[in-house]
Amino acid sequence: MTSSAQTQGLAALESRIRQDLDYLGLPAKNWTIPASHPEGEVKDVVIVGGGMSGLAVAAALAFNGVDAEIYDQSPAGLEGPWATTARMITLRSPKELPGPCLGIPSLTFRAWYEAQHGLEGWQQLDKIHRLSWMEYLRWYREVLQLKVHNLQKLVDVEARADGVVALSFRDDTSGQTRRVLARHAVLATGRDGLGGASLPAWAARLPSSHWVHSGAAWSGEMLRGRNVTVIGGGSSAMDAAATALEHGARSVSLLIRRHDLPRINKSKGTVNPGMAHGFRLLSDEWKWKVRHYLNTTQVPPPHSSTLRVSQYPNASFHFGIQVETARLEDDRVVLSTNLGEVTTDFVIFCTGFCTDWAQRPEYARIAGHVRLWQDHYPSLPGAPDRELAGSPYLGSLYQFLEKQPGSLPGLERIHCFNYAAALSQGASAGDIPQVSDGAQRLASGLIASLLAEDVDQHYARLQQYDEPELDGSEWRAAASPLPDQAHL
Repeated sequence: MTSSAQTQGLAALESRIRQDLDYLGLPAKNWTIPASHPEGEVKDVVIVGGGMSGLAVAAALAFNGVDAEIYDQSPAGLEGPWATTARMITLRSPKELPGPCLGIPSLTFRAWYEAQHGLEGWQQLDKIHRLSWMEYLRWYREVLQLKVHNLQKLVDVEARADGVVALSFRDDTSGQTRRVLARHAVLATGRDGLGGASLPAWAARLPSSHWVHSGAAWSGEMLRGRNVTVIGGGSSAMDAAATALEHGARSVSLLIRRHDLPRINKSKGTVNPGMAHGFRLLSDEWKWKVRHYLNTTQVPPPHSSTLRVSQYPNASFHFGIQVETARLEDDRVVLSTNLGEVTTDFVIFCTGFCTDWAQRPEYARIAGHVRLWQDHYPSLPGAPDRELAGSPYLGSLYQFLEKQPGSLPGLERIHCFNYAAALSQGASAGDIPQVSDGAQRLASGLIASLLAEDVDQHYARLQQYDEPELDGSEWRAAASPLPDQAHL
């Protein structure tokens, strides 16, 4: 399609969305009661993070008459990883998944794509291009008119007993800090939402000039002509290795602890309505068992991502190799492994992310009070799992719970809608297959909470409601107060 035809197609789709929402009576009128506070305005819900998950929650709330505002640290249009730190060519999820559409067909990626490229274009599409997904999310934000404040970095979160959460954001343009009060705060902060990069201890021996983590923003151009070593063999490792190769790295060696790559993506076996709606209601034992199994079997890199690397003759895969320590020698990195020494120019750590409160100073006030799984549930015999043990033990609305009851009133007003919720709530807070289910469930719970907190004022509104249904002219009273018996 030409650009003009694409524009016309999107205009028609947006008209259809307005009609679909109108048919459903959406969005509902705002019904919440403004909260008053000596410190100023109190917002109903503030969402930290304007990526897919944050947008989905904001939309689900807006449809139900609750205003929610999003604060994101990135520039407008660069929220989430898709146009910054992600390096895959296409998404790994099947193109047919509905994503954050919240049950409205015209809000799906497919509807957006077909509006521009037609049915034939959709049928020819194999998987969704990473940057196309970002374009779709930008459109989603715009067409639903969601409120997003960009370049706002969260620097402090304070849970309080007076019915509000106080959040402080630093404006990256002015450098000034603003304080925002909210009745509920949602942390839609992604894969590293409660921590950051997971690094082996020996990484501390290397200067930052000689390594990066796959989750950071970096350009492949800096690797041109250099010998690069990638630590890991998962999806991010393939993406990082391919990026280096495509930008002219002299060689790329992948050091993989396993003796082989896993062949089956077991996580695909959890993509079904049962897991989407029922995982959160399973016993702690079954939750641990399922998530631990997925952690130990691990996710193989996609077929296409692996071929993207192996097509290069200067790429090599090394299995069964464990780095034990490292040092810098003559401006080169020397890795000591169980199989001998490896010398390289640069290291890329593709070692995942972890929950690590120390990497997130903005949570310093609440970190020590959050109940973790290790505080609540001993791991299954023979199934220890550090990642799971450090996950927050969440309530039914993704809310943090106190480690010691009564130690931090108001903590329950902070909701963890990011990857760290996976053990408590399943993959509903960040994965494309279940994000609508999670967003709608969280929004429904927040709505119920807002009503319950103000039920006395809503009752007063009910008593004051005086829109007449009848004006007295709709009938004529009989002359006699009793019916005429002859007509009975």
